[in-house]
Amino acid sequence: MQIVDTYSQRTLDKMIEAQISRWQADQKKKYKKPLSPVITISRLPGSKGWLLGKKLSDDLKIDFFDREIIEEVAKSAKTSKRVVETMDEHDQSMLKDWLAALSAERHLWPYEYLQSLTQVIGTIGAHGHAVILGRGASYILPKEVCLRVLTVAPFEVRIRNVVEMYKVTEKDARQHVINTESDRKAFIRRYFHADLLDSVNCDMVINTEFCTVDMAVEMVKIAYNSRKWHDYSVDKLN
Repeated sequence: MQIVDTYSQRTLDKMIEAQISRWQADQKKKYKKPLSPVITISRLPGSKGWLLGKKLSDDLKIDFFDREIIEEVAKSAKTSKRVVETMDEHDQSMLKDWLAALSAERHLWPYEYLQSLTQVIGTIGAHGHAVILGRGASYILPKEVCLRVLTVAPFEVRIRNVVEMYKVTEKDARQHVINTESDRKAFIRRYFHADLLDSVNCDMVINTEFCTVDMAVEMVKIAYNSRKWHDYSVDKLN
């Protein structure tokens, strides 16, 4: 039995169109608000990373991008192009600099999928005001513009969480956790030459065994609001 979170294709298309429309409206404004850093969340399956990301998005009133939304945009060349075109010239130049630095730092091979993925996530980062769940966002965006969070929990705890969330058997939950964790680690290793659980690649590691989602949200908000961020909007004056 495969456990997945899914949107209907119609719902997904509407969400993407609405997001593109919001970005296009922002681009037309004469004075754009300064770039607001994003929150990226990496997670072990069953560690409540999705719940944390959604609650942060709701509390902070910022956009929420999970795997399905990002994958849908990345797999369509036409949609990816429309997303990138929502940036002004300064933001597109900034994105090019970010991606050039990423390639040099991690010595990435020019996979077609990776190129599309980095463009999409980079565009979200350039617009700011967002929570991005998974898909290597923590490794794609510069650490100066994102708070990188990793959620973890003991294996058996994560299995119980999956049983409760999806109402499945313990056997199915166990297999889901094992397979998904393996896939996520392989994805990060293949595309970013990194270890998903290496704490050097994140700013906060939250063990959700005894930490509720509400507690985790408050901790992330404190870190997000207290950190001194680089103001890329100032670069427009240079």
